Amino acid sequence: MASVYDLKPAFQGLLRPLCRGLARLGVTANQVTVAAMLLSLATGAFLAARPGARGPLLLVPAVLFVRMALNAIDGMLAREYGMKSALGGLLNELGDVVSDAALYLPLALVPGIEPWAIVVAVLLAALTEMTGVVAVQIGASRRYDGPMGKSDRAFVFGVLCLALGVGARTGWWTDFVLGAILAALVLTVLNRGRKALREVKALTPGPSPGPPSPHTRERGARRRKVRG
Repeated sequence: MASVYDLKPAFQGLLRPLCRGLARLGVTANQVTVAAMLLSLATGAFLAARPGARGPLLLVPAVLFVRMALNAIDGMLAREYGMKSALGGLLNELGDVVSDAALYLPLALVPGIEPWAIVVAVLLAALTEMTGVVAVQIGASRRYDGPMGKSDRAFVFGVLCLALGVGARTGWWTDFVLGAILAALVLTVLNRGRKALREVKALTPGPSPGPPSPHTRERGARRRKVRG
């Protein structure tokens, strides 16, 4: 399914000069990963401290964009500058889940937003990432399939916070958006699981035919006798 994640190669191309500059300065991939997580935690704390104010919501789209840029940069630093590590992989996966929770859970405090919908969305978001990681454990590649991957969530929640920040009132449209997010998250979990299982099946060789049974050998001997 189409996803904002499909735009990642072009986004990385725009960030490559900045990535080279950071590498020359000695900035590591893990430092960038931690910076993205700390930025998300600080923004989430600020939102939670002012749940009724609309101004702080305007920060969310900008922070989500910066976070996506940092996530792209840490990956490029790791791959292109020899900074891959087990710690980096762990930080990358955990950082995404922590950052999502930090940025989105405070929205449950916004007047007019259904708190349960935000909590369930955060739980499902964590489940999508878990499904993507478990794919590696069963022998498939890390799955990033949509329609509601990390980048898609950032886009949708960013637009939602922007609309609320500029003065849009909560109501049926926010309920609709959150319902669509939940449905898309469930579909993402199913999609990633299905693609992972299909990939494993394609990579698994079929069973060997094995030796013929006594019945098969006897039948073959009869055929040879008749032909002789």
